[in-house]
Amino acid sequence: MSSTIRQLSVFLENREGRLDEVLKVLSENDVNIVALSLADTSDYGMLRMIVSDPEKGKVALKSEGITAMLADVVALRVPHATGSLGKAMHKIVEGAVNIEYMYAFANGSDAAAVLKSDDPEKVVEILRAGGFDVYSADEAYSANR
Repeated sequence: MSSTIRQLSVFLENREGRLDEVLKVLSENDVNIVALSLADTSDYGMLRMIVSDPEKGKVALKSEGITAMLADVVALRVPHATGSLGKAMHKIVEGAVNIEYMYAFANGSDAAAVLKSDDPEKVVEILRAGGFDVYSADEAYSANR
């Protein structure tokens, strides 16, 4: 069983109302957003989301002409306490794995950091060997519910 989860990514033109369109499509298709990150430049934005049903979200967006793709990511679980994320990230640095980007969210007494790497399974191995855990897909897709 894989310990990675699927992230829904949407390439957005930087124009008024585009984010609203994406959120409306997901809502109308009963796809709940658990976590998101939006990065932009003057010309475009990249919306990255953990959602309740990544495949359904991708299909719904594509049916409306919105470019969407899925990527494997790791959702690190750490206690929602000072220094927890730093300790986990130090283990990844020691394991010589590159993290392309990350974003985080709190989930009750736990916190999560969504990590994108060129070797997500190795990230999971490093974290588990260091005493850390990762969210399963079922847990990640329904966090905070």
